[in-house]
Amino acid sequence: MASEELEDTSRVGEWRSIVTLVVFVLTNVNVLFPFHIPIFIPRKLSNLFVDALAAVRIIPKRRRRRKVVADPDTGTHVLPGGGTAIDYDGGDGYGDGDDDNNGKLKPYVRLNFPMNFVTAPLIADLFLLAIQAIGRQEVHDGTIGADNISPIDIMAFFITLAYIAISIDASGLIRYLAFKVLQWGGKVGHRLFFFLYAFFFVLGSFIGNDPIILSGTAFLAYMTRVSSNIVHPRAWIHTQFAVANIASAILVSSNPTNLVLAGAFNIKFINYTANMIVPVVATAVILFPFLLYIVFADVDLIPLSIEMHELSQEDKEKKPVNPNIPHARGHVEEDESDLANNEQGKLLSLEEIMNPFLDKGGAAFGAIIMAATLVTVLALNASSAKEGPHPVFWVTLPAAFVMFCWDLAFGWHNRKKTREIARLGRQEIENARAERANRQQLERRASTMSGGQAFEMSVRISNSQPRKGSSGQEVFDAAPPHPSTPAILVSEGTGDERDLMPSQADTLACSQVTSTADTVKQDPALTSDLSSFEEKHRQDVKPTAAQGVFLPSSPSDGTDQVSDQHNPDTSLPPPRRGPTTLVSLGEDALRWTQETFPTAAAVVLHLPFALVPFAFCMFVLVQGLVTKGWVPVFAHGWDHWVNKTGTIGSIAGMGFLSVVLCNFAGTNIGTTILLSRVIQSWQAIHKASGEPISDRTFWATVYSMAIGVNYGAFSTAFSASLAGLLWRDILARKHICVRSLDFARVNLPIITIAMIVGCVVLVGQIYITRGEGPYDA
Repeated sequence: MASEELEDTSRVGEWRSIVTLVVFVLTNVNVLFPFHIPIFIPRKLSNLFVDALAAVRIIPKRRRRRKVVADPDTGTHVLPGGGTAIDYDGGDGYGDGDDDNNGKLKPYVRLNFPMNFVTAPLIADLFLLAIQAIGRQEVHDGTIGADNISPIDIMAFFITLAYIAISIDASGLIRYLAFKVLQWGGKVGHRLFFFLYAFFFVLGSFIGNDPIILSGTAFLAYMTRVSSNIVHPRAWIHTQFAVANIASAILVSSNPTNLVLAGAFNIKFINYTANMIVPVVATAVILFPFLLYIVFADVDLIPLSIEMHELSQEDKEKKPVNPNIPHARGHVEEDESDLANNEQGKLLSLEEIMNPFLDKGGAAFGAIIMAATLVTVLALNASSAKEGPHPVFWVTLPAAFVMFCWDLAFGWHNRKKTREIARLGRQEIENARAERANRQQLERRASTMSGGQAFEMSVRISNSQPRKGSSGQEVFDAAPPHPSTPAILVSEGTGDERDLMPSQADTLACSQVTSTADTVKQDPALTSDLSSFEEKHRQDVKPTAAQGVFLPSSPSDGTDQVSDQHNPDTSLPPPRRGPTTLVSLGEDALRWTQETFPTAAAVVLHLPFALVPFAFCMFVLVQGLVTKGWVPVFAHGWDHWVNKTGTIGSIAGMGFLSVVLCNFAGTNIGTTILLSRVIQSWQAIHKASGEPISDRTFWATVYSMAIGVNYGAFSTAFSASLAGLLWRDILARKHICVRSLDFARVNLPIITIAMIVGCVVLVGQIYITRGEGPYDA
């Protein structure tokens, strides 16, 4: 981009310039506070569209519902001709639930359009294009590149290197090393805290923060759960998040913000590391005692002696299962969610951390590929001419392809084993769901009985005996209902009844439940308890596509079957219903891929693809600010600040500004893009005036920004970085809810200490290594 555009401030008074700034601010606010926009579509139009998609076999046909009426005596919905419709949701078969209290469908369908970090910047760019506030030049410069910033090269480099790093994580190496650190730390709380702190810092320095957050967060969630005297995981999870982001500031390859910054100012990768390693290591060293003795100085958070639950010798000797295989842990996946923090749930979590899976071949190969890639990138970048260096993704792309081929070959070689593990795990989950549904039905039935009958029924439910599942863990069976009891009927198909029948696989999967039902039928006490209820409700009910509930069949055949279709709480594919559609083919293809190539599929699904459209759109938005004169205005303001405060003021000001903007300017990536353009405009202003910036002041500004945009990820908002959003979601899946206010309250002293230490050390380093001579671009 021409330097004139980086200096021109004459256009800021135009209405398009004002709109561009307003849109930029609103977009960043939206990234900070995402929401949904309700869109109401007439139901007839919606049904017409859905039926058209179903007619061309893109999605399944809609399921129509019988008309139901409310029983005034019981309050339950009753089907015409007899039978109950418990759990009636009033929807049209697609789970919209748009019914009123009378069970009538509303005349419209509500769709929720997400406004988040992916959609908001894209809509902002499209709006600015529509009003011609930006044009072809801004789009070109924001995607292809301008002023030494090449978004395509940056994203290609980051995604390909991320594949290698996440593949190493998928091999189980990080979980295994964390387990070893846990063993070395033993039961001494402060020692274990230090070992984990050092482990996450060293590992994060090489592979970046995302793999550390992916595996390390889950590991700490399990570890704190199975400890009997760690009251709250706050100290461990916040420390891990902070140290992972601090460590990511050392290497250019560890964070996309570093890639943007290094490209914008033609910084050699080795020079970047040489200038950043001292402030970052000093921050890590000095921050540790502050965290241990001041911020988290509470024995409920970091006990002097940690009491861990013990894993039985039998469980220790089990061969760990690859967690990348779908449903590899069988019913444990669901039991762990249901049991949460009780004793049985803690034992399941303990097995996850004390008997970790490790693919030694994949881990060793991935480590070699990662090391070779980083060394080659550093060497090539250091040896390239100052003008026109080769794109670094020329190295990472072939390396990622080699790693991908390894994952595919390894998966294909072990496909029979992984498919069998997935099949057994899926079958065990189906059985566990059926048993849980049986228990829920009995509890509902008990609620309609008299006091004595309900008490005896609840005793029988609570006294269900455990059995061994296919993976060796105990499953607690609930007594299934007698086959003649009423079904929970939610919906009814419109076409061939054969389309509604469970598949043979589902019938086989429930064979164990059937045998349990036969045993219960021989229990005279239970039969006596239910006799009056059976006489009232005895009927012949056929299976339907209910939402994960037990549907007993006719008493004449003595079989019980389960339907899991449309269960919102699981990733299991629903049983095949009706003709093949594009959606069902896609589900089958994904399922086959995950079971045949579990590592490759897991890595691809964890790649930060959402970062790509977000980064491109933010680049375009910032280019709009440049061409409309706003970035030069910001640069003039920065120039006035530096003239009054000098080098120390530039470090303090840019450090503070970068941390604050991480929370309000589209994450740390958006902040880096914006501030890089501001500094480039600042350079252009001084070049035009003939008053060069001193070498010391310029590099003080650049490297204080590098510290701020990396450390700013653990400041006051989850959206300060995409890693923060990932961290929050992983914790939520592990039953640890971190509220936004708590996140800010805990992180404020951490980010304050880290920034003070980093900036103070940077001041000393700059005054030692840089002079007052003019900066030579």
